[in-house]
Amino acid sequence: MKAITVCLGFNKNLEEAVATYVELFNNVFGNSKILGRSYFGEQEITALRQVPEMSEDIMPGVAGDVKTIRFTLNGEEVVAFRGGACFGKFHESMSLYVSCETQEQIDRLWEVLSEDGEEQPCGWVKDRFGVSWQIVPSFVWEVDQGPDRQKAERMNIALFGMKRIDIAALKAAIGDRSNEMCG
Repeated sequence: MKAITVCLGFNKNLEEAVATYVELFNNVFGNSKILGRSYFGEQEITALRQVPEMSEDIMPGVAGDVKTIRFTLNGEEVVAFRGGACFGKFHESMSLYVSCETQEQIDRLWEVLSEDGEEQPCGWVKDRFGVSWQIVPSFVWEVDQGPDRQKAERMNIALFGMKRIDIAALKAAIGDRSNEMCG
């Protein structure tokens, strides 16, 4: 395991969320799979009931329920856990940034993640589990941190007007004609 790994806490839909993410990312990028699961034991649940802040209505589950799932999304390890009613309340101040090479990748990720979720400005989408994602072209960081500040501003102004990112429109905004046909 890496020194720093993203860890997501869910209330009740841990397994559904992880299955959705792994299938989607495997279809778009490959190299995505479940690495392992752990389960709550009877003694763990008994010990949790002794924690003063842990009332019965916020317990994460019962003995035998999935406690954690380790998985990869395009080779990047993620951990997810079932934390009970105190968890699963995600906020946009924490998001998963996905760097895409093609419009097809952006479109496929956006299609699945926005289903029963919320499309947001600038390539952000909150999925039906409440997790926020930034689905952006790989060149965005390079342009934004590059020496041509006017180019970066044109790109960001174009981004501000988009929900799902349109690579061709962004490239047009920055004056990149690499996708135009030679004629």
